Amino acid sequence: MSDRADVELPRFEESPTRQVGRRVVLAAAVLITTVLVVYFDRDGYRDNSGNALSLLDATYYATVSLSTTGYGDITPVTAGARLVNILFVTPLRILFLLILIGTTLEALTARSRDEFRVRRWRSRVRHHVIVCGYGTKGRSAIRALLADGTPADQILVVDPDGSMVAEATGAGHIGVVGDAGRTEVLRRTAVEKARAVIVAANRDDAAALIVLTVRQLNPGVPITASVREEENASLLRQSGATTVITSSATSGRLLGLSCDSPNVVAVVEDLVTSGRGLDITQRPVGPGEVGMDARQLRDIVLSVSRGGRALRFDDPLIGTLQSGDVLVVIRSNR
Repeated sequence: MSDRADVELPRFEESPTRQVGRRVVLAAAVLITTVLVVYFDRDGYRDNSGNALSLLDATYYATVSLSTTGYGDITPVTAGARLVNILFVTPLRILFLLILIGTTLEALTARSRDEFRVRRWRSRVRHHVIVCGYGTKGRSAIRALLADGTPADQILVVDPDGSMVAEATGAGHIGVVGDAGRTEVLRRTAVEKARAVIVAANRDDAAALIVLTVRQLNPGVPITASVREEENASLLRQSGATTVITSSATSGRLLGLSCDSPNVVAVVEDLVTSGRGLDITQRPVGPGEVGMDARQLRDIVLSVSRGGRALRFDDPLIGTLQSGDVLVVIRSNR
């Protein structure tokens, strides 16, 4: 992909309707101010019948003045009222037009520009990783991806919190503000072209909804999901998750092991922390390793995947390594 300035997605938390609505509120405030200015000086105005202004008349005059309609049926007749029109009403008219017309067009133009950038990004992106949730689990997953060599600009973060997405884009990732369980949000992430999706939601029901939505849009993408409760793991698998990690159960097992086997916990922590000591990783069998016994390799082989079946290191069916085998190994960073 191109540099980050080209691929960084705009944030989608605010629609053009909301942008225009906010400017309408500002324009209404200008209108109310104009009505009050005219009404407090109502003795300096007359309608075409020579009558003084009521509050309704002042509102009508302010409306047609700010909109530049100017029917002429109400006019300032005193020098003071005319001075007020020059010094207050005319500047307010200009401000009204800038707010309601100029900035609205600017907002719509900016939105169109953002949509163009999204379409251009979607046409270029390939094999990116989508991380749904930028909390503690999501950030840890991204650190592991970076340690394994995934470029920062090939990691897309989806989170409903704009500040979280701002932090992610500041780190060089692509960011989309929104609920990853919504189809229109995931479509903006080009999920149909992703090589993997990581679901790190804070709630298990939200994780299930995200998995269902991702699977609907991309039936073949690998999905790794984290759940808090072990009883919800089967629900995530039924929803379409390829791999389900139970955070509370895993943490509980490590806490239990730490009492009698603290060295085991230290090794496990070392294995799952990339870039130092021992690393656990997956790789294909090299051309020079075909026909060898798994125990002859420099790396420690934990399992061999062959024909869609995972064989443990002590399984006699492994025999000698074959072309196409995928190994889960432990290797040293020293």
